[in-house]
Amino acid sequence: MIKQQPATHEPRRGAPGLWLPVAVYMALIYYGATMPVVPAPVGNWFSDTALHAGGYTVMAVLTLRATARGRWRGVTVGALLAAFVISMLHGLSVEWIQMYVPTRFAEWRDVWNDAAGAAAGLGVAWAWGIMRGKSHDL
Repeated sequence: MIKQQPATHEPRRGAPGLWLPVAVYMALIYYGATMPVVPAPVGNWFSDTALHAGGYTVMAVLTLRATARGRWRGVTVGALLAAFVISMLHGLSVEWIQMYVPTRFAEWRDVWNDAAGAAAGLGVAWAWGIMRGKSHDL
């Protein structure tokens, strides 16, 4: 007789469900970054620093969700580092693309703001994971 494995109550998480939000968010940032002019409401309501830091806070947390496979116990140093590196490579590529948009320009300050936002988001997610006991879904 074959023994069956005990049923676990963990949902099976596939890569598309974890990475699709990251890809869509990345595409939205690329779209906004390649617009010749920043829309007036965005430019008037938020500073460039806040847009970059806030945008990459969200980017890093979405990416962490994917690298951690959607589980708090998956939030390891490796998952955090991977989420940060992926977010920063995206931020660098956005600035590189903006060098070729006639009315936009690339700035190292934007990359630093991206890094600050990503680090802040990942730091909060890491701390929240510790407080939650790393036992629940992300």
